[in-house]
Amino acid sequence: MADQFDVIEAGDRGRRRWVGLGVVVALLAVPVIGLLVSREPEPESAPPAETSSPIRTLTRIEGAPNLLRAPVQAKGGDEVIRVVFPDGTRADVRYPADLRLNELGARPFQGIWVGQNYRGLYAPWGGEMEITRGGQPIRNFAPNVTLWPRQPGGSFGQMLMFAFGKWRLAMYDRPEGLSFEDRMAAAKSVRGKVGKDGYLVLSGGGAVRLARPGETAEGGLIGPQLWFGGGAGDMVALIPMPDCRTGERMPSQANNRGRPARTVCRGDMLIAASGSRSFVDTAVAKIRITLK
Repeated sequence: MADQFDVIEAGDRGRRRWVGLGVVVALLAVPVIGLLVSREPEPESAPPAETSSPIRTLTRIEGAPNLLRAPVQAKGGDEVIRVVFPDGTRADVRYPADLRLNELGARPFQGIWVGQNYRGLYAPWGGEMEITRGGQPIRNFAPNVTLWPRQPGGSFGQMLMFAFGKWRLAMYDRPEGLSFEDRMAAAKSVRGKVGKDGYLVLSGGGAVRLARPGETAEGGLIGPQLWFGGGAGDMVALIPMPDCRTGERMPSQANNRGRPARTVCRGDMLIAASGSRSFVDTAVAKIRITLK
């Protein structure tokens, strides 16, 4: 039993033992080195056998923000853009041209239920690179769905990333994570179709259900939404909400680090704006939405 602990012995006895071993190794090394030097060069060996290719990443769209800038129609001092929400709902959005909603670009958000578990699908502004940071996925769940490790310093768990045409959608998991079966169900059942206008329409099936307009979970609205802008800049979120009531809680995505933020209802649509004071005031006062 004592031999098992020789490497952690302390004191002079341990040092003498290691010195002795070093001398023996040095003496044995001399004839081995001489033998290697005296050998004739050997013919070049055959190339090593191919190894299996690594888990592939999704095709990156380098330098392209993960958003859509739809065609604009000018009307007086206003602009009008036609939008499509992730559930397929269509609308015309009219706004003062100086809001620049089209330049900010639209991104989809859609809450989903995987069995009894709620998760959110959103389009990161930076696309795939915002999620991958140039790394490699842990695994593929489907040809268009990859699993990525938790981001350093983040409060979320691992991420599923979905590719639908040019769009990249991220589903942040909880630290404890969905089961393997639930992740497989999400990968196989969340489907997306990109229309000729470039907007993404999502659908579910099986164990996956898309949240309905006005539906809430965890204290927030989780139905289909479109986000314009974001990050540290100005942002507007358009959220279909039957029986909308002014004063609804500001969606966390639009509540931008303590900057001015307000909401207003226009019929069955909640408009949430954050950013500069002038941007917010103009957005809540002047944006008009006509459902098609």
